Amino acid sequence: MSAPHDVNETHDPALASWVPSADGHPDFPIQNLPLGIYRTGGEPPRVGVAIGDEILDVAAALDGGHLTGHAGRAAELCRDEMLNPLMAAGPAAASELRAGVSALLRRGGDAHRRSGDALAELLLPQREAEMLVPALIGDYTDFYASVHHATNVGSMFRPDNPLLPNYKWVPIGYHGRASSIVASGSAIRRPSGQTRDDANAPPGMGPTRRLDYELEVGAYIGRGSALGETIAVSEAERHVFGLSIVNDWSARDVQTWEYQPLGPFLAKNFATTVSPWVVTMEALAPFRVPAFARPAGDPEPLPYLDAPAVRERGGVDLTLEVLLQSARMRAEDIAPMRVSIGSFTAMYWTVAQLVAHHASNGCNLRPGDLLASGTVSGPTPGSRGCLLERTWRGTEPLALPTGETRTFLEDGDEVIMRGWCERAGFARIGFGECRGTIV
Repeated sequence: MSAPHDVNETHDPALASWVPSADGHPDFPIQNLPLGIYRTGGEPPRVGVAIGDEILDVAAALDGGHLTGHAGRAAELCRDEMLNPLMAAGPAAASELRAGVSALLRRGGDAHRRSGDALAELLLPQREAEMLVPALIGDYTDFYASVHHATNVGSMFRPDNPLLPNYKWVPIGYHGRASSIVASGSAIRRPSGQTRDDANAPPGMGPTRRLDYELEVGAYIGRGSALGETIAVSEAERHVFGLSIVNDWSARDVQTWEYQPLGPFLAKNFATTVSPWVVTMEALAPFRVPAFARPAGDPEPLPYLDAPAVRERGGVDLTLEVLLQSARMRAEDIAPMRVSIGSFTAMYWTVAQLVAHHASNGCNLRPGDLLASGTVSGPTPGSRGCLLERTWRGTEPLALPTGETRTFLEDGDEVIMRGWCERAGFARIGFGECRGTIV
């Protein structure tokens, strides 16, 4: 794989920032510098960089003369209300901006020595900002890349044949609905749909009784591809801007009734929540690991999905967790309860393979397109990334600290997803939170 980024001086764990909250921050130290879109009051949206508990205004830094040269040219792409122009410019532009912002925020750096007071004026507390969807998402595709998730779900409906024969050969996915993607913190309205629980009775229409979340990782496309062109798996990551957390809300009873013969439809397209910060592929360079080790007897990927470096460093050592807080828990000031914790390393297909497969028929990808991984589940009950698996289709209810139980989500429940990367010799970086409350 022709990796767009290797470890460089921006990853140095000894780097410290003059922003007080940045050093040792669990998500946003100076070694991370994820990008997002925010606004305050009635002002237009702006591009920001997360640093500690603050947001750096990129355009304001440019206007103040603090980003010049290559970094300044990349920062010019951040005058838009979305990240798409920067995404479209490819990995070099994102890297140049990252280098400039890292130098700007560095304690004891030239910029800090020259303009310390002026730099502080470029910051806004994150708590005062409204975070938005970070890109204009033209198209959204959801994959099914966890073999553990696919096997668990398959065994519920096809105990004798849980994994269909195509799964280990081809990345399975479907086209989602970009118009219903919402920012973290948005309320999620319980959808209605057609369901049928009794095989001997006609279906009915009403609010879903089996509302679920799905813990996923989203890859934002950077540089696009032309219609009719393919993307080599060895070059696929040069078309990926960065990763974020995705919650693919699902109405399981609607899904069960409607999914045959064409797959997900209304059970999925009522809402998808994305986390506000996009962690660039360069920031993730210290945390790359080999792709999932396929068990003996599994087929090798077809040549268009295989390359030595994809095997060697196609994975991302990303830990993910899901927390749940009921309305009663909030009322009684009880902290959210962890429901699961798992790892993105357990995915059967890598990000590069998903991108290469998506374009393998000549489908054009565009800057800002979102490719989601599908539910991130591991081999143990505590690593299952949705309630369908975690409660085993409702037969093993979760006990909450209040004495309540959950098989699926109830009104007032808030789902919180978090992700982080950590490795000895490097600073821990995180993805922030992806939140949504059922109303």
